[in-house]
Amino acid sequence: MEVLILGGVAAGTKAAAKIKREMPEAKVTLVTKSGDVSYAGCGLPYYVGNVIRDKASLIVNTPQSFSDLTGVDVVTQMEAVAVDRAAKKVTARSVTSQEECVYSYDKLVIATGASPVKPPVDGTDLEGVYFMRTPQDAIAVREAVDCGSVKRAVVVGAGLIGLEVAENLAARNVMVSVIDMAPQILPGFDTEMAAYVENWLADHDIMTFTGTKLEAILGEGHVEKVKTGRRAMKADMVILSAGIRPNTGFLKDSGIELWPNGTVKVDEYLRTSDENIYAVGDCASVTNRLTGKTAWSPMGSSANMEGRIAARNICGEQVKYPGVLGTAVARLAGINVGRTGLNESDARQQGYDVITALCVVDDKASYYPGASNFIIKLVADKTTDQFLGLQVIGAGAVDKVVDIAVMALSMKAKVADMEDLDLSYAPPFSTAIHPLVTAVNVLKNKMSGRMDSMTPAEYEAGKAKGFQIIDLGKAPSIDKALYVRLEDVKPGYDGLDKENPLLLICTRGRRAYMSQVQLKASGYTNARVLEGGTSFNTIEDEEE
Repeated sequence: MEVLILGGVAAGTKAAAKIKREMPEAKVTLVTKSGDVSYAGCGLPYYVGNVIRDKASLIVNTPQSFSDLTGVDVVTQMEAVAVDRAAKKVTARSVTSQEECVYSYDKLVIATGASPVKPPVDGTDLEGVYFMRTPQDAIAVREAVDCGSVKRAVVVGAGLIGLEVAENLAARNVMVSVIDMAPQILPGFDTEMAAYVENWLADHDIMTFTGTKLEAILGEGHVEKVKTGRRAMKADMVILSAGIRPNTGFLKDSGIELWPNGTVKVDEYLRTSDENIYAVGDCASVTNRLTGKTAWSPMGSSANMEGRIAARNICGEQVKYPGVLGTAVARLAGINVGRTGLNESDARQQGYDVITALCVVDDKASYYPGASNFIIKLVADKTTDQFLGLQVIGAGAVDKVVDIAVMALSMKAKVADMEDLDLSYAPPFSTAIHPLVTAVNVLKNKMSGRMDSMTPAEYEAGKAKGFQIIDLGKAPSIDKALYVRLEDVKPGYDGLDKENPLLLICTRGRRAYMSQVQLKASGYTNARVLEGGTSFNTIEDEEE
């Protein structure tokens, strides 16, 4: 069998290597436009920040080492330009000489990835403008910073890569601003979670400007300013991280079906509309494993899995790819952020009976050195008890919380299934009741009616208007609010107006909930807990 792989990096190399392991006798050829065959794309921001010191570490395999290791024939700097399905041939063109070569196949794997979007504005070709997609990009950015001439940088794009680059530039003492046309940073997170991270970044000297359009990059030969829809910003460097587009233009006349966004349409076996052609990685759209609907998830993790599954199918198995959950994690200026499954907004759009809970919980035993908090938001369907998604922010191991949620989602768990998980515990690692289980208990209390609460999103939307704010912290901390000691709130308590709607607020939400239990027992029916307390919400004066 002749198998032709178009593209390397993650999906292509994984498919090629797996096919050679399963069918050593197969002739496998990998053709890639790049001079590199396999590199650490997700590690590029950390090379800029000098966390990864040696640029050689960015190269996972050279073309020669990959070929020697796997037996795959590797051809670099050749770009596929046409696919002839009837003849089972692919035409590729040299990026250096422009000479063309034709490759035959029995099975074809399209793993051509995606390229960064180049905004249609003046100045993108000026010296000092960079992308962040290849090792050469990261090397060039770090060399410029090392020279000492970069004092200010503007990053265009507030997704994970853009924010990671911003963090690493800031760590090199570069003044960084991030602009994005979207109304929030961190696509995939709910608005209030993204806003919390935005404020955190501002406190750590990384300013983000959302709803801000890039209009031009200005300078005489070299970047001097960035013109936006708001104002001009001085800049010695611009990083363009405003999204990616799939590299599928060469398929235009092939008859292979594409989605409107240009990604290749594949079935559950990762086959295209041609049974002899597969597509994997950033150039293909798959499905969301919760909704079953089309999803584009250009992540290195899913690219590797897709490459492996396509290879197994080419080798004679019948393996279905269950789809993606939109799982992501990142470190940003001293905190970590993660998500998986559906956020609240997406779940509502999909027609679920959405209920959420946001809580602030210890990430490990509070007395253990280095203990901090997790902010966890859970999303579920109130009618069916189906767990739908999670977002988490914190200084600790948010990836562990996310990964437990991934397992729950993959096993189609109900919220009730997650109540009493026997998760690992020791003071350096967790709390006796795991932080995620604590969050699940909060959600269960809310679903059952034991806790009546107001979400941060509702509070931000003005739903607290007309409520009397009751400060239940360990000490008074909310200006102009009535302070009540939790210890004084006992059954029969009558220190508040039972007809007045009350918003109970403490530092994290726990003391407010405990007081609500006592107030309910005392005949108060209009008291609600503000989820996340003052740790997450900015509390306005009552009279405002």
